[in-house]
Amino acid sequence: MKLYGYFRSSAAYRVRIALALKGLAYEYLAVHLRKGEQSAAAYLQVNPNALVPVLVDDRGTFTQSLAIIEYLDERYPEPPLLPRAPEARSRVRAIALAIACDVHPLDNLRVLRYLMRTLGASEQAKDAWYRHWIEVGLAALEAQLAREPATGEFCHGDAPTLADCCLVPQLANARRAGIPLDLYPTLTRIETACNALPAFVAAAPERQPDAE
Repeated sequence: MKLYGYFRSSAAYRVRIALALKGLAYEYLAVHLRKGEQSAAAYLQVNPNALVPVLVDDRGTFTQSLAIIEYLDERYPEPPLLPRAPEARSRVRAIALAIACDVHPLDNLRVLRYLMRTLGASEQAKDAWYRHWIEVGLAALEAQLAREPATGEFCHGDAPTLADCCLVPQLANARRAGIPLDLYPTLTRIETACNALPAFVAAAPERQPDAE
């Protein structure tokens, strides 16, 4: 099994967490996004979308972090990253998608570069954009998770799920950008519970071979 990723990519970080929770070994192949290695011809043969992560195993090549995690969960069902009950599965997916689809894409490296290089946004304006969308997304998640009884030690119940695989990388991104997280006590409480687990520790950006 091979994983193409970049240590700071939150999408790749999600998959690393899932692989670690499943106890699956893999070969790590670094793709340096800031150097443009994702646009090299050889990598475009792996993923024409020029994004990470990509998982390659004996059954094929898989892209998109949430799809990869669900594939891993179906092929290696223990420990489960999605609950069994349909309503619970829907809740976990909704939390994950709120992060992966509503927050993260607006702060993706290629979006931020387009704002500056093509639209002429200043560094200050780019940072304000970044902070705005992170704060909007985290505020909504905080309100949801704080009020819903299904929230436990983790985003859903008392074991990590797909939702936690998405939450922890997003909070790491916010911290790296210097965004205060005091307004999100439920999210940071869950983050603390996650980061007490060896799988989350092993998946952290600073522990990756390409960490700078």
